[in-house]
Amino acid sequence: MKIYFCGSIRGGRDDVHLYRKIVEKLQSYGVVLTEHVSSSELSDRGEDAAALGDKAIHDRDVDWLRQSDVVVAEVTQPSLGVGYELGRAVDMEKKIFCLFRPSSGRTLSAMIRGAEDGKIFVVKDYSVDEVENILEDFFNKLKKA
Repeated sequence: MKIYFCGSIRGGRDDVHLYRKIVEKLQSYGVVLTEHVSSSELSDRGEDAAALGDKAIHDRDVDWLRQSDVVVAEVTQPSLGVGYELGRAVDMEKKIFCLFRPSSGRTLSAMIRGAEDGKIFVVKDYSVDEVENILEDFFNKLKKA
């Protein structure tokens, strides 16, 4: 299974430690095409756009999105890029699982919360200590579908 993981990069790296935990769990279900999102070496300036160029990063990531079987997004930290990726994933009819931590004090965008249909687009509120079990439950249900 190919998994596309979304998490904030240029929108802020406050949750990178959590992204690492999520990606490590996701790797038990398949290949995480975007594991670099969880790297603590990646700052909020993003990848070296001077070397790759923003267009190359965009095109590479959209290609990975096309290849993916499922999209998992940590959506607590607001991010234009993550929102864009989710919109593209909807258009590509990908199975999408969004994770949001209410304990952050933030309110999830209505465009994300309102997209939930319980089947193709799922949004789950969670706390850090339960993220591994929530992912396990999601992927077990995905295998049965």
